[in-house]
Amino acid sequence: MKFAIIVFPGSNCDLDMYTAVKDSLGVDAEYVQHYESSLEGFDAVLLPGGFSYGDYLRTGSIARFSAIMAEVIRFAEEGKPVFGACNGFQILTEAGLLPGALRRNDSLKFISKQQHLRVENTHTSFTSSYEKGETITVPIAHGEGNYYCDKETLQQLKDNHQIVFTYANDNPNGSIENIAGIINQRGNVLGMMPHPERAVEALLGSDDGLKLFQSMYKNYQKELCQ
Repeated sequence: MKFAIIVFPGSNCDLDMYTAVKDSLGVDAEYVQHYESSLEGFDAVLLPGGFSYGDYLRTGSIARFSAIMAEVIRFAEEGKPVFGACNGFQILTEAGLLPGALRRNDSLKFISKQQHLRVENTHTSFTSSYEKGETITVPIAHGEGNYYCDKETLQQLKDNHQIVFTYANDNPNGSIENIAGIINQRGNVLGMMPHPERAVEALLGSDDGLKLFQSMYKNYQKELCQ
């Protein structure tokens, strides 16, 4: 399995993503720059956190028009796995690959801390290694992590079991229904505000994020055997 890690001007979690899959998971990974136009040879795409294009206009709104994003959209439409954390989540919503939008935290302050999450859906290629209802610890670091969608979209998310992670115990940013991560209807695009790539070693405070990448790898192996 080979992961593509998309690098935008202002990305700062690309190395974390690389370490999570290359070192902690032990699979192949390669950086792909924003100006490139091909994802040939890759089996999964990771959109890292950071401040793409300085977060001008809206977070993720400029990155969405990078040359590589047309290929990311095609990749997703083919049913291949795409995962975005923090700024990556924002880019996925701006690109229309996930519904809703990310707004300023209700405190209007940047938040950086360890956060408890509840796993709501384990029937995805990203969460099959977790237990439903499991509480995990994953760090957050964002200023615009307040997930919002209209009532109709929210009902669709609930009906289709697209809410994958919620904030447990406390809601740090005002996200509707405590939403921390969602998946598309097809089940191959996941976006979440917390950073699982920063939680792959107990030395860092938690290794709960490693199961997400393990799930992706196990699903890939399963598909190869089918």
